[in-house]
Amino acid sequence: MELILGVDPGLTRCGYGLITGNKAIDYGHFTSSPTQDPRDRVGSIAESLNQIISVHKPVLIAIERVFAQANLRSVMGVAQISGALMALAFKHDIPLEFFTPSEVKLAVTGSGRADKVQVSEMVKRTLNLQETPKPADVADALAVAICASKRAQGLGTNAQQKWVAAAKSANRRLG
Repeated sequence: MELILGVDPGLTRCGYGLITGNKAIDYGHFTSSPTQDPRDRVGSIAESLNQIISVHKPVLIAIERVFAQANLRSVMGVAQISGALMALAFKHDIPLEFFTPSEVKLAVTGSGRADKVQVSEMVKRTLNLQETPKPADVADALAVAICASKRAQGLGTNAQQKWVAAAKSANRRLG
């Protein structure tokens, strides 16, 4: 089976999860302090992600797409880590896939409107983990990897597969 790295990007806390099939290989999170210089915060998390990529050599990196929130500072941190991860994917020549929170929830729970508790529980069950991964950013990163794994295997109905293909095509046109 091929290794997939899922990332829930964040500047204060960035979750990651490596899976192969229905098995978690490694997962955790990196943190940075709001009192640190932004350059150091992004650089530190990027270097930690680079080490994970260098050691495990995933065949795909999956990331949760930034969506508009009321908290602009939070959105900026997510965007900064996402950009750093895009650069790492380029550096290591690894494909990068973006998924919306609804796509991830749908792939993991069967409902695009599932709450965090439902997603965490299904991650635990899907990967046969003894405990729910914590903090929630870690469970979210594993959920992103599960979503990517299912999409890569072409799972879902014909309609779902066509919708995903159309969404990806539209994203390529929009940048």
